[in-house]
Amino acid sequence: MANGLDDVVAADTVLSDVDGAGGHLTIRGHSLTELAGHWRFGQVVRLLFDGFFDGLPGDSELEKAIGKARAEVFERLQPMLGQLAPLDIYSAMRAGIALLPDGEGLADALRLIAAPAVLTPALLRIARGEKPIAPDERVDHAADMLGMLGGGESPAFAKALDTYLVTVCDHGLNASTFATRVVASTQAGLTSAILAGLGALKGPLHGGAPGPVIEMLDAIEASGDAAAWLRGEIARGGRIMGFGHRIYRVRDPRADVLKAVVRQLGARNSRETGSRLAFAETVEQAALEVLKAAKPQRSIQTNVEFYTALLLEAAGFPKEAFSNVFAAGRVAGWIAHAREQQATGRLIRPQSRYVGPVPDLVA
Repeated sequence: MANGLDDVVAADTVLSDVDGAGGHLTIRGHSLTELAGHWRFGQVVRLLFDGFFDGLPGDSELEKAIGKARAEVFERLQPMLGQLAPLDIYSAMRAGIALLPDGEGLADALRLIAAPAVLTPALLRIARGEKPIAPDERVDHAADMLGMLGGGESPAFAKALDTYLVTVCDHGLNASTFATRVVASTQAGLTSAILAGLGALKGPLHGGAPGPVIEMLDAIEASGDAAAWLRGEIARGGRIMGFGHRIYRVRDPRADVLKAVVRQLGARNSRETGSRLAFAETVEQAALEVLKAAKPQRSIQTNVEFYTALLLEAAGFPKEAFSNVFAAGRVAGWIAHAREQQATGRLIRPQSRYVGPVPDLVA
């Protein structure tokens, strides 16, 4: 038995490969560095969906279809936004998605792609006492997400968010993707499978981690001494947020992609943004040195959560919505995995080993 299923192969997949020893991520035959910043999110959605849906259109037509799906989701769910708003932002998004049809077709998949991008800005605006902004189906997915948030037109931030969505679109058989495949293996609909992924992503050991990175940075800035704060946190048995990964034994390649994006944002935008990002780089270097000294037997490197937090904060998302934005990118991979599981896999039904008390058997 492998507790936690470490090193257990549970599926064959054409979708992505995580090389933890080498620090490489492959998505359908392309390296992450080949895709991120070069392919639009809509193009990567098509790459992931290829072979899993009949009549899949080309890149430009699919991106138009995703735009129409955003408009449809907004029209369908807008009347319920007031009832969803009292929930925390993630639960409200999940509840809204649960109201979508539980079908298997491309239209169902595109509504699920659209839903996090539509619901998250709308719910954030309601929380601020503002009216939701309807989608503009003519613009790019990431740009429209920022437009619905009320951030105005900023090509640099739209490009950064688009790169982020591509970077997190798929990542092997992680907890949320495995949960998605388990539900898909029962032949449940796509919405049911995606809701399983959303449930797993909410946990702080998975998608819930980027938010605490901001809290850590704020605490370190208030303390005035990054290294001392970090050493104290380790001495207390705390976790240094944004560092270490279950799979990667070297630096998370997604962290390098997002660090480059964050540096570009810092160079192109306000002095305040640049100062925040420069401070974060100082904290990163201090954390790597402190972790190396405290845990010399382990290689603990920067992971995707560290620069995710900085990028999304700079783009205008509050930390409580970071997991929502993560879901907006990862939903593409979940859908592809669900379809792959239904097409090539079996009902997932592992065994357990009973370790409880044994009743007396009567002859």
